[in-house]
Amino acid sequence: MTELTRIPAPDGVAPATGYTHVVLGTGRFVAISGQLALDENGKLVGENDPAAQARQTFENLRRCLAAAGATFDDVIKLTYYVTDMAHIPAVRAARDACISPDRLPASTAVQVAGLVRPEFLMEIEAYAILPE
Repeated sequence: MTELTRIPAPDGVAPATGYTHVVLGTGRFVAISGQLALDENGKLVGENDPAAQARQTFENLRRCLAAAGATFDDVIKLTYYVTDMAHIPAVRAARDACISPDRLPASTAVQVAGLVRPEFLMEIEAYAILPE
């Protein structure tokens, strides 16, 4: 596991709730493309169901991280693209099932007009740092 430093509340910045403002470390950088709620056969999981889509998306992130030799403990940044901010509680629940509350990465949530196909409710990308 990489030694990462988390700074949840830099001087003069309001404390973070549910994320960390700053995460830093040294090692090999890993970028995981935005993942969607597709199963291994490319079939949508959870049509019109943000919780099911979030769980599948985090499972896909887990598999991509594993392919790089990483785990969620190595993640330094998550970016959430959602078609409706009302989906964020489902995203947080799926995230919390994968990431310890004391190891929260930096994160950004953005509401978008649409994703690559209209049935997708979210897309999530990750950055990680691995030991050299």
